[in-house]
Amino acid sequence: MEKEQWSSRLGFILAAAGSAIGIGAIWKLPYVTGVSGGGAFFLLFILFSLFVGLPLLLAEFVIGRTTGKEAIRAYQAIAPHSKWHWIGILGVITCFILLSFYSVIGGWIVLYFVKGLFGGLIQDGANYGQYFESTISSSGLVITAQGAFLLITILVVAKGVQAGIERASKLMMPALFILFLVLIVRSLTLENAMEGVKFFLAPNFSGISSESILFAMGQSFFSLSVGVSVMVTYSSYLSKKESLIQPALSVVWLNLLIAMLAGLAIFPAVFSLGLEPTAGPGLLFIVLPSVFQQIVFGELFLVLFLALFLFATLTSAFSMLEIVVASLVKGKTEKRAAYSWITGILIFILGIPSALSYGLLGDFLILDKSIFDAADYLVSNILLPIGSLLIAIFVPLKIKKSRLKEELLRNSKAGNAFFTIWYYVMRFVVPVVIVIVFLDSLGVFR
Repeated sequence: MEKEQWSSRLGFILAAAGSAIGIGAIWKLPYVTGVSGGGAFFLLFILFSLFVGLPLLLAEFVIGRTTGKEAIRAYQAIAPHSKWHWIGILGVITCFILLSFYSVIGGWIVLYFVKGLFGGLIQDGANYGQYFESTISSSGLVITAQGAFLLITILVVAKGVQAGIERASKLMMPALFILFLVLIVRSLTLENAMEGVKFFLAPNFSGISSESILFAMGQSFFSLSVGVSVMVTYSSYLSKKESLIQPALSVVWLNLLIAMLAGLAIFPAVFSLGLEPTAGPGLLFIVLPSVFQQIVFGELFLVLFLALFLFATLTSAFSMLEIVVASLVKGKTEKRAAYSWITGILIFILGIPSALSYGLLGDFLILDKSIFDAADYLVSNILLPIGSLLIAIFVPLKIKKSRLKEELLRNSKAGNAFFTIWYYVMRFVVPVVIVIVFLDSLGVFR
């Protein structure tokens, strides 16, 4: 039985970057950049990504590539006869819950994309806010769309690492960049487009607050898919001959580039037409249809935008399903397809209450939150920070310094100084940052 591997370093980088680049990076980060100091905030985000996100990313890469095993068994291999493998179990559970409600958003995008393809999305005098609310409250429709989104995810993951995830990522990631460039060119040619560019990138240090600093810190590792051992699983498929540092840097820079491209595509158009740059789902489902309604060939550009969001959502979904499937398959590739279907169906069932949060179960609240929002809060504010903290503690504590150095610097031009900085940042800085972000997410500082 041959172990699954990426066919190339590029395939690994695109798949890992696809996992990291989700819809949050496209619709939330640019907006927060705009209202939190523009270029000043973006500079903070870059610094935190390099000094917090990158060390954590490398830590997960080391765990996966050293052992060649998926999340749970990787921790068992490094620290046998201990409880440390619960980090992997926590990651699997987190991704299971995360994909259950993430697929609901994916379903909304599928609905809008299909509607746009048939030319019925943009209409004169349409109330897009009302249309969005009626769409997500239509129980049968959203459950069907969620199922369609998960079906695509299952079909790709079932095909395996090279034939499924890598091939899909090699198609979707370049397409995502091309779509962004087309949309940016169109957006920047609109009247008063530079007002949007200024909103997004002009440094405004007065806009920097403690809240925005904490957000930049948190996003620096959340936006790289670290903390749930997805990157442990992905790096376990990487050849021992490959460097770890170059792919990690590539993933970080691609993530930063996507956030910048998103801002340059969205805000010039929004400001050109005098609309409010709303954060969250409203940007995609309410504001952008309003924007493109007023542009020549607007429906075409809106469909391109929806395709872009769909690609970003799917490449993240692949990694979430993969960590769960890999933990069950345990290297036995002949079981992959069956476990992909079983896991995908269970995730679909778990996600039904989230899909119905704005319809049949709209009045059912958990601690004053809808089922969808409660699941989001559990993952984003509790499980992700705990997972990140445990990984940050585990790596320096349970892997010998000499072995870490050997793995990290293998086939890399980086020297001892790089390793020393990474090691001490990982040991002393990253855990402190995660604890601060975790406490802030729980509202301790507010």
